[in-house]
Amino acid sequence: MLNIKPKVTLVGAGPGDPDLLTLKAVKALAGANVVLYDALANEEILAHAPKNAIRIFVGKKIGNHAYTQDQINQLIVDNALTYGNVVRLKGGDPFIFGRGSEEIEFIESFGIETFVVPGISSVVAVPASQGISITKRGVSESFWAITGTTSDRKLSSDVALAAQSSATVVILMGMHKLPQIIDLFQKENKGNLPVAIIQNGTMPDEKVGVGTVNSILEIVEEKKLSSPAIIVLGEVVRESNKLKGFYEEFLSKEMMR
Repeated sequence: MLNIKPKVTLVGAGPGDPDLLTLKAVKALAGANVVLYDALANEEILAHAPKNAIRIFVGKKIGNHAYTQDQINQLIVDNALTYGNVVRLKGGDPFIFGRGSEEIEFIESFGIETFVVPGISSVVAVPASQGISITKRGVSESFWAITGTTSDRKLSSDVALAAQSSATVVILMGMHKLPQIIDLFQKENKGNLPVAIIQNGTMPDEKVGVGTVNSILEIVEEKKLSSPAIIVLGEVVRESNKLKGFYEEFLSKEMMR
């Protein structure tokens, strides 16, 4: 047993590109005795931890959970009590669809000191990497950030509300519910609303599909887009200079039909 006061720091790993890690996150990792990291946390980031730090993968993917959330909570506590300084590395930001608050509550129930290092969220960073400003004067005054799949594996009821607004809608974890999402927007007569789907955003293997509500399912199939991906629905997608080439290609195909 090490004579070290236990503490846990929840660190946001950012959207994927390891260069988008904050300086505060780098400093937290540098002092870690143990790092528990998620599937969406780029493993290159682990290089900032000491060579002798224990690294534990606790990632969760659809149909493949290394650990349940309860097991992860207990692992964090056990390692903090045994080794002292634990970093819990979570993709994006720990408090945006990341269960960070649940983990904090559990850890603090054992009297363990906790800290949070916010991360750059994929909600804003991934669209920005494609030149999409999710708010823009005269185009979009606000945005919705929604999880596409709730804890009971259903589509969030907020999507139906968001489809009624003029705001930009950014949906995470929604690819498996995409047909349902599209149906809700079509019911609001928004078939021509621009849509961008960005898979593996900010990473070298990033893939992008651009179209409209009416066409995006076909584009997803054509480009073989899948999770993890960000779905962006709104007029701001059309405003991106970086995506103009995609739109020109899309419009030319539409005219040929």
